[in-house]
Amino acid sequence: MADYLWPHLQALPYFRGMLRAVEARLMQKVPLPRWVLDVGCGDGHFATVAFEEKIDVGIDPDHASLREAKTRGAYRTLIQASGDELPFKHSSFASALSNSVLEHVSNLDGVLAEIARVLKANAPLAITVPNPGYRSELSLPRFLNRMRLKRLSRGYRDWFMRMSRTWNLLDEGGWGSKFERAGFEVQQSERYFSPSALRALEWGHYFSAPTLLPRWLTGRWILVPSRWNLLLTEKFTRRYYLEAPSPEGTYTFYLASKVAPNNAHSSQAQPVKSSRSEGNRIGN
Repeated sequence: MADYLWPHLQALPYFRGMLRAVEARLMQKVPLPRWVLDVGCGDGHFATVAFEEKIDVGIDPDHASLREAKTRGAYRTLIQASGDELPFKHSSFASALSNSVLEHVSNLDGVLAEIARVLKANAPLAITVPNPGYRSELSLPRFLNRMRLKRLSRGYRDWFMRMSRTWNLLDEGGWGSKFERAGFEVQQSERYFSPSALRALEWGHYFSAPTLLPRWLTGRWILVPSRWNLLLTEKFTRRYYLEAPSPEGTYTFYLASKVAPNNAHSSQAQPVKSSRSEGNRIGN
């Protein structure tokens, strides 16, 4: 089996790299018939590691991230667009994915409805998202609670959610309702990333602060992506990368399929013909 950890550690702060590596492995379970849509593709690094073939279309609202994604060459087409206003016709895609994105969107119902609209009937949708354990298993609030500083504990949790721009923390029942309302049926769900891994991620936000300077100056998080430089980092993170999924996991992988009938058919993805969508195309 391919090792997804090392290429992520070479390019990302360790806390983000170990999480993305686990998610890249999970995405190998997903059937992705063409045409494929990636909702919230970001800078494209995840797709370069997780998938051997190019993804047909990536969308993201951030122009700078799309410019970076274009240089990586993981997508056939990149389009600047919001997830709740996709510039595609009905039933344009045969599959879709969204990796650690939907927890950040304010209009979650709208985004899911739009994804359902542009997918063909029975098309798979794979997503990864944090669940309520992302908030409850943070280490510092647990310590503060033991010290009877409950108000400070709640304040830290609230701050961490704002800092990580995390708005949607749903359990399986909550996501099941969201999917059903949008016209999807959940085929599989699996929790991953243990509380211990989450705490390593939590403190990684602080320990990885020095990487902000090279990122700002050079566009790279890791200036020396060599084995000797990252030896201890790899040793520390590999234990979390190799963890088996468990019910205590603080993130959840979902595989759903669109079940709502749709009479529109298309042999390939077709952006809506409008000045807005054409003007926001990043490249092919």
